[in-house]
Amino acid sequence: MNELVMSLPSPTLPGLHLTCLDSGTYKGWLFKWTNYLKGYQRRWFVLSNGLLSYYRTQAEMAHTCRGTIPLATTHIEVGDTCHLVLTSRGRSYHMKATSEGECQRWVTALQQAKASSSLLMHHSDDSGDEGPVPQEYRALTQGVLKTLASKLDDLSTCNELIGKHGAALQRSLSELEELRGSSESSDKVKAVNERATLFRITSNAMINACRDFLDVAESQSRRWQKTLQYEREQRHHLEETIEQLAKQHNSLERAWKENPTSYTGVERPQEGDASDENDDAEFFDAMEDSRAFITVTTGSIQHKRSGSNQSMTSGRMSNDWTHNENDTSGTNHIQLRRTRRSRIPDKPNYSLNLWSIMKNCIGKDLSKIPMPVNFNEPLSMLQRLTEDLEYSELLDRAARCDSSLEQMCLVAAFSVSSYSTTVHRTAKPFNPLLGETHELDRLEEYGYRSISEQVSHHPPAAAHHVTSQRGWTLWQHITIDSKFRGKYISVMPLGNIHLHFHSSGNHYVWSKVTSTVHNIIVGKLWIDQSGDIDVVNNTTKDTCRLKFSPYSYFSRDVPRKVTGVVEDREGTANYILSGTWDDKMESAKIVDSSQGCGGSEGKQKTVYQTLQPKLLWKKYPLPDNAENMHYFSSLALTLNEQEDGIAPTDSRLRPDQRLMEAGVWDEANIQKQRLEECQRLERKKREAQANQALEEGQDIEGYQPLWFEKRVEHSGESTYIYRGGYWEAKDRQDWNICPNIF
Repeated sequence: MNELVMSLPSPTLPGLHLTCLDSGTYKGWLFKWTNYLKGYQRRWFVLSNGLLSYYRTQAEMAHTCRGTIPLATTHIEVGDTCHLVLTSRGRSYHMKATSEGECQRWVTALQQAKASSSLLMHHSDDSGDEGPVPQEYRALTQGVLKTLASKLDDLSTCNELIGKHGAALQRSLSELEELRGSSESSDKVKAVNERATLFRITSNAMINACRDFLDVAESQSRRWQKTLQYEREQRHHLEETIEQLAKQHNSLERAWKENPTSYTGVERPQEGDASDENDDAEFFDAMEDSRAFITVTTGSIQHKRSGSNQSMTSGRMSNDWTHNENDTSGTNHIQLRRTRRSRIPDKPNYSLNLWSIMKNCIGKDLSKIPMPVNFNEPLSMLQRLTEDLEYSELLDRAARCDSSLEQMCLVAAFSVSSYSTTVHRTAKPFNPLLGETHELDRLEEYGYRSISEQVSHHPPAAAHHVTSQRGWTLWQHITIDSKFRGKYISVMPLGNIHLHFHSSGNHYVWSKVTSTVHNIIVGKLWIDQSGDIDVVNNTTKDTCRLKFSPYSYFSRDVPRKVTGVVEDREGTANYILSGTWDDKMESAKIVDSSQGCGGSEGKQKTVYQTLQPKLLWKKYPLPDNAENMHYFSSLALTLNEQEDGIAPTDSRLRPDQRLMEAGVWDEANIQKQRLEECQRLERKKREAQANQALEEGQDIEGYQPLWFEKRVEHSGESTYIYRGGYWEAKDRQDWNICPNIF
């Protein structure tokens, strides 16, 4: 346990010494120079088969190699004070041992490995056994190489003769200069002419030899180019075949997840069965019957290791897809369900300079700036809010939990899962018009209904309400504050998300983190999520603080890392949560804790001993061709699908968004400008009516949403709550109160 949480060991620890195994493999600790900020860092080096590999820890040998140095072509140099430098392929590696003896042992092992690998390389070059090359082609290649070598020898001989005769000619010219006007000058002139003739003959021979060498090289170059082109075509064909197989695999996997019971002979793992869900978890090494040790430093969590796999279920593989006695939804899962669309038209390849538009927007609220549809995706902000329900089965599982702390883990995982669809989504959703709505009726599939409405235009605010037959209700009122900072855009959602479980009465509240789009000026756009989410159970006072670590070039953590601790009302930690917001989240139950040594900046470390981690949530694979469909998930592809009987204010009926989805962007921009102008005129009309009412001393009533009303919560928070009536109006198909906003 101590070894897992200790800081840099002292030089006298046995773990720092070089170890030679019977197989000829050498292992040990060395200090490697990294950069001027971090200096020398301790690394675990492994010397085997002529390759020197290094890792941050011994445990990394199972999954992550930080670098490999081929010793056959490496220059080994020994410096002073236990230093050694390896130079390979133009790059130098500076390393330091803890003692002169240790350094010498490493140098000896490296030199022996270099000599062995050099001999092996030469033997391999001479043997001609690199691959299944045809015998006649191998003989032809060897004949060409011998011819080129012979021509090269001729060139070397001619070069030596040119140097020799050229030097003699230079001496003769010098002597002739000294004897100018004497009787011996005629003899010297004759000698100079002879040597000049020899020099000319040798030069001509050199030129002819060069011509022969080039002729042979060019003729063989064309042959080699044909061979290389053939290999490239074969490789391209192989890549296409592998890509096709991968797509077929994803399609089968997705089809199985959607309806596993329709595949005979395939059994879905039940709770408690062995599963391979976490076989790809990089930060958990398998150690038989071992517990996990986790170091926490003031909100930051570091998993040290854990043991064998646990049974885990996630995604649409939950029991909600089969007959479940505990399912109170009353939904017949055997009945045929509507087939939703699985693709949209490919995104056109229109080029547009983002900086030419954004350079005049620095420091401004982007919601007030008209933007062409080229920077949008064909979904509105209301539909993006609805995408939070991509992993609604997490809430279905949470509704069946008897333990509020286990329920908290699932709710926290749900709050993280809403960001998984954003990792490639750098485009901006459409700003909804005032009064615009969006419904999502998934009673048949997932047992819930969702309705959202734009309740304010400046500042832009949306209200969202979801009711599930599987035991929960969710609502949120979100205001978006976005700023352009020059190099990046920050999007800050303001407001809280509420979740109520019907059977237990538990009421959870949390908010969203800041989203940042980077590389606005130059480079490829990429998105990051950063900040903290505090999930609070107002009923039991359980809490969970989730930390979204911002990306840093100098950080050793995995990108998009999320960590958290679930605490009860007394402040006792019960679960550790860890994962990434674009892939998965896991929970590990805490069985013991202790105070460790002081962390960085004087912060106190807490070491938690946990059971094996369990998978809470795993991201679904994206649909086929997602890169050409705005990287939409399976749910996002259906959000703008046309449906009958929806309200005339629904986002699916918005013309500019519909045209953009169809790829007709010029017409979409025209429609977008028309809608924005109509909205401005409508706002001016409301302002004029308000001013007139003020002059007449009448009460001023601002804009009132159709399906939501403003209330003040017990906490004093002002929010919009669903007032009801939408689904009843849909059943009657009575939309008379809806304005014509499109």
